[in-house]
Amino acid sequence: QVQLVESGGGLVQAGDSLRLSCAASGRTFRNNGMGWFRQASGKERDFVASINWSGGFTEYADSVKGRFTISRDRTKDTVYLQMNSLKSEDTAVYYCAGGRRLGTMTLSHEYDYWGQGTQVTVSS
Repeated sequence: QVQLVESGGGLVQAGDSLRLSCAASGRTFRNNGMGWFRQASGKERDFVASINWSGGFTEYADSVKGRFTISRDRTKDTVYLQMNSLKSEDTAVYYCAGGRRLGTMTLSHEYDYWGQGTQVTVSS
């Protein structure tokens, strides 16, 4: 069974940092682009960040550029999202996703596998 398991969410104050992790099991995603999306209550799921298979290329939503960093450890088949200077508007359920291509991807339909999500709540 293919699984992407997120961890690291929680309740923090504005200005704090969190690091999310996404570990793959059941198959390897070392040769796939990976991404993070988020969904705030009552809103659609939005793109946050993506990283290509090697980790050499990344893309970010404008709302998180300069504050969030996506990275990966291919030896551990794990993807990370370092979130700094968190704001109340970052509050959402964050989802890890495994893409169908080598490169970065910003659209949800380009991803075939999804984690269960981890809640991030930022209090102001």
